[in-house]
Amino acid sequence: MDVRAARRAPPARTYHSSVEVLEPEEWQARAEAHRRRVEAWAAPHLARRARGESHPIEDFLFTYYGHRPARLRQWHPGVGVALKGAHDFGRDYLDTPEGVTLDTAALMDRRRSSVEWIARLLAATAARPAFLGCFGLHEWAMVYKAVEVRHGAWPLRLSGEEIAEVVEQRGVRCGHFDAFRFFTPEARPLNVLQPTRQRQEELEQPGCLHANMDLYKWAYKLSPLVSGELVADCFMLARDIRAVDMRASPYDLSSLGHRAIRIETPEGRAEYAAEQRGFAERARPQRQHLLDVCERLLAAP
Repeated sequence: MDVRAARRAPPARTYHSSVEVLEPEEWQARAEAHRRRVEAWAAPHLARRARGESHPIEDFLFTYYGHRPARLRQWHPGVGVALKGAHDFGRDYLDTPEGVTLDTAALMDRRRSSVEWIARLLAATAARPAFLGCFGLHEWAMVYKAVEVRHGAWPLRLSGEEIAEVVEQRGVRCGHFDAFRFFTPEARPLNVLQPTRQRQEELEQPGCLHANMDLYKWAYKLSPLVSGELVADCFMLARDIRAVDMRASPYDLSSLGHRAIRIETPEGRAEYAAEQRGFAERARPQRQHLLDVCERLLAAP
């Protein structure tokens, strides 16, 4: 982690003495544990990419969210922490008598509007009850009467006619704009809700798999103001959610070892709702942790 050049401390307004000071042994161990943890996800992805291969679950978080493996590997202690004995972690850090720490004032000068927007979305989502009645039909709406499907390398487990029948009989109730925007043109009018980017704060709710996957996006967008461990925790949650998302889709991923959740049946819908409930509970402390960081930053002078 240490590099040769060191930035000198700017004016005192950017430094507060009420920080947690980590000894070298502690922060170096945390940084190395983070690197090893992330490497277990990043290395297979990079190997597949070099071979020209793609995995619809394992590679999704790297390709859809666009946060590069190199950035994910980087460990940050988060706001309010000083690293004793460290020498420069990059342009977002400064030297203090207690060690290297984030230049929080400079970061907030650049990011305040983004932090405010993320905080509003997180708070609005957390305040709503979880809705568990969508049954993952957003993935079905993405292939409804489609000429080409997004994951064309993988077979569908139902015919086009059977997929259309399920969508038309069950209906679609998706409030997540970043899922809705991938619906086929024929599927969009069938959605009970018509989400837009402007309505995101109004519609997101904690039972939505995609809203909980997006905690990873908000975590890395807040980085380095949040710890590397929190970013990795959000990545792991999103990875688990993506597996259920695709298992409940019309794709047949049995060759990859993923058993289908057949949401076209009552048993499958019950299984999917149970998974939603579990993910909502897992996401709750991560959403709150991100919100706490945002509120702490916004409350600071």
